[in-house]
Parts: sequence; structure tokens; C-alpha cells
Amino acid sequence: MKFVTLSLLATALTVGGNAAEQARSSKQPNILFILADDFGWRDLACTGSRYYESPNIDGIARNGVRFTQGYAACQVSSPSRASIMTGKFTARHGITNWIGEGSGEEWRKMGRHSKLLPAQYVWQLPKEDITLPEALKAHGYKTFMAGKWHLGGEGSYPEDHGFDINIGGHEAGGPYSGGYFAPYGNPKMKEGPDGENLSMRLAHETASFIETHTRRNKKQPFFAFLSFYAVHAPIETTEAKWRHFRNKADSMGIAPVGFEVDRTLPVRLQQDNPIYAGLIQQMDDAVGVVLAKLHELGLDENTIIVFTSDNGGVSSGDAYATSNYPLRGGKGRQWEGGIRVPLFIDFPGNTLKGDSCVVPVTGADLYPTFLDMAGIPLMPGQHQDGVSLLPLLQGKSIPERALYWHYPHYGNQGGEPSSIIRQGDWKLIHYYEDGRDELYNLRIDETESEPLNVQYPEKVEFLSKKLSVWLTEVGARYPEPDPQYNPAAEALYKKKTRERMMKTLEATRKKQLGKDFKPNADWWGSETKD
Repeated sequence: MKFVTLSLLATALTVGGNAAEQARSSKQPNILFILADDFGWRDLACTGSRYYESPNIDGIARNGVRFTQGYAACQVSSPSRASIMTGKFTARHGITNWIGEGSGEEWRKMGRHSKLLPAQYVWQLPKEDITLPEALKAHGYKTFMAGKWHLGGEGSYPEDHGFDINIGGHEAGGPYSGGYFAPYGNPKMKEGPDGENLSMRLAHETASFIETHTRRNKKQPFFAFLSFYAVHAPIETTEAKWRHFRNKADSMGIAPVGFEVDRTLPVRLQQDNPIYAGLIQQMDDAVGVVLAKLHELGLDENTIIVFTSDNGGVSSGDAYATSNYPLRGGKGRQWEGGIRVPLFIDFPGNTLKGDSCVVPVTGADLYPTFLDMAGIPLMPGQHQDGVSLLPLLQGKSIPERALYWHYPHYGNQGGEPSSIIRQGDWKLIHYYEDGRDELYNLRIDETESEPLNVQYPEKVEFLSKKLSVWLTEVGARYPEPDPQYNPAAEALYKKKTRERMMKTLEATRKKQLGKDFKPNADWWGSETKD
């Protein structure tokens, strides 16, 4: 436990002592938290996909409560993950971009010719925060993690922030060294036999932990964080899965056009990438392994199961793998496709199985929700932006509030430096390049196609001021003008990028859907890597 957190934890334990003792006297629930990477709002059969197959994850939704307006705390991974771990929005904890991306002068050297120099940001999970696993561990939980971390390197690994066991979590944001098939080249995980699948390996490690821990100490609850690298690039699958989904796309009818340009970059219009579909199915198979182990051990009646994603699906940039339609945009972008994600919560005693909740909620809410469901005193001084969703899970309500996003960066996927406020049905996006605002009513325009600035100037003024005040209160950092900015160079760079990508993307799509597609002999050293 970190020294600076002891006094805060002691205070929480003292103030909430009675509740904590009551929780210990009863049987605290186990927690299985499944986090997918880059997984889109419509990447599941249960959320509307006719192409992808996900029976195990669909089962979590069917048995739990579905938050149809669930959000990631950011449109890229590290900030969103930090919000889950701390219960804070991104501008407050300071990790506003994926850790490793350049900013300031370093950004200019990349030759993007952008108008602004992206803001500086925090590069590791702040040590002064009491993380979610630390809070659970302090109240008797055994804590385990398998998979992606991306919240700092040496000194800021999962084991430095409350996890008793860490398998595979380090500074990398994707399975870059070895992809989805062994050898992995992961410094935090023993190698598997050549060709072993990464998602299945992480699932088996999680299932093994659950079984071993239960047999050794059944009375101690566990927090198992299964943090898949899937479905982050590289997009890889087996020949059998590719063929299944290639044939499925063919039987559904292959659209003549797969992409169109949306402001900055091409965006994928169709869910018809057979390699990506195979990657999803492999992850779903892996989820099934862990769910089966819970059932085998008789733990499914006392285990909270949560599934969500760290940001929207990748429809632009990276591997251009999926479509989030009817939502606009995807990972890295400021529209709904970049931040709205699947969020399902199944829990002991659930009387709302299969029900949908339309209240806007966010990943920062999971911290206090887990505490509340475990009978642990809330820690509002820590999870300052998250609220417990337990009342919603009980069919009650929570006070309306504003949700905030702050991304003062340019995204690899075409995202623009911006901040967002959502309150009720209204969403306002503020852009830093030119200071403009876009106002949408998501109840009547989920696709964000018709800004309502002209019709509702008072709403623009109200939300813009509220956003500005909040950003100032939390000490947000902002992008700065680049004194060397060359508009002509930027326009030429963007034009060449769009034209080149459109040709390449359509050609690649056609190739991957062809009957004779074969990236190489073994399929996992694949050219599908971005």
C-alpha cells in the first residue's frame, strides 16, 4: 500500500466502520470485471450487430442490466482506464491521452502540420490516488489482473497499484511484440506454445486464479480484472474463423462501398471485416471459459459480473476495423461512436434481468459502484466524479448530473482537440482549434448530424460556461497554438492522407473478403497488423 494513502484509507475505514463490519459479517460478493479494448457500442449481437457473434457476452447482457447510454471516460484507452481505477474524469486525474503519444514540440516533429500543439499530460497513474483494487484489498479482497494495463511503466505497474497478482499487464497499449498468437514477447507473462491465442490464455489464467483462490480460501472474496488486449490492433484471427465470417459477409451481401470521409479521415461504413469478426469471436469464446469456471465452482450466484470497453470501436485510423453506425465516428473522435460503449452489469439478487437503463453513466462510476455493491463505505474524496449505480440496479434513480470529457489532443483516428459536456439529452462539443461549439440533442439526433446552435443559443451559452468553469476548477491543461503552423502544409498533408487511405482501404477490404485471401502460412504473423 502506498504511504501517502494510509491516512485517507484510515479515515474511510473509521467513518464507515459499521458498514464495513456488516459487509464482512455477510458474504461479500466476488467481482469479475471484464474490460475489452477498442470495443464498439454495436460490436455485439445484443447491441444490434447482424454480423458479429458473441453469445457469451450477450448472456451477460441478458442476465444483467444493460446501460444503453454507457460511456467510456475518454475516446482513447489510458485516460479511460485511469478513470476506472480512480473514479475521476480525465481532466482531474491528468492522463488525457494514451500514454506514449507525443505532445508539445515532440508532436511538431512528427510532421502532422496541425494548428495546435497538443497539451502535456500525466504519464502514469498518480501515486496519491487510492485505486479501486487498493480500496477493495483494504476491505479483504484478493486482487488479480490479467491483460492490458497501459497506465505506466516501472513503478506504476498493476502490482504497484493494489493488484496482488498481475499477468500480462505492463506499459504497452497493445499486443505489439507478438500479436494475438504466441510467442507474445510480453515481459509480464510466461510464454505459451507457438500459436496459443492471447485472449484464451488470459481467460485460462483468470479461471485458474479463481479456482485456486476459491479452493484455498473460499471465504475471502476476489476481484478479478480480465482486461483483454482484444480487440486492439493488430487485427488477427485464424483461417477457420476468417473463412466462417468471410462466407457470412458474402451471404449477407457485400456492399459496393465500405468507407467515406468524415471531416478528417475515412470512416468505415460496414461491419464486414472477417478478420475483426474472428477476433471478436475469439474473445467471446474466452469470456465463456471464465463464465463456465464460475458456474462449475458454484460462484455465479455470488459474483458481480461487469462487461464494458475502454473506448469506442475503431472505425477510422489504426486498422479501420469496424463500424459504429448509426453512431458517428469511433475511437479517438469526439462523437458518440468514440465514447459510447457497451456496459452490462449482472449481480447477485438481480430482479431486473435483461432490463435496459437509459441514464447516461460512465466508467468512472464503476469504482463507487463496486464499493457500494460490496458493502464498503464510499470514498467521495477519491472517486470525485463517479457515482454509485446501485440505485439504478435496484430500479431507483440517481440525481441528474453533467458528464465531462477532455481530450486536448489530436487522435490517430482523426479526433480533434476538444472538450465535451453532456447533461440530460444535451451534448456540447467545444473545439480548441477555432473555439467553436457544436450542440446536439441526442434524444432526437443520436447520429449528431444536425447541430442546434442557432435554434438554442441559450443552451449553448449555459453548457459552454458550465464546461469552462468545471475545466478551470479541476486544473485542466490545454493545447497551445503552434507558432510555426503552416495552413497550406496542413491542407496538403490531409488531402494526401485521405486520398491515399481511401484507395488503400477499399483495396484491402476487397482483398480480405476475397475467396482466396491468405495473409501468410500461419495466419498469426499477419499483414493485418497496422
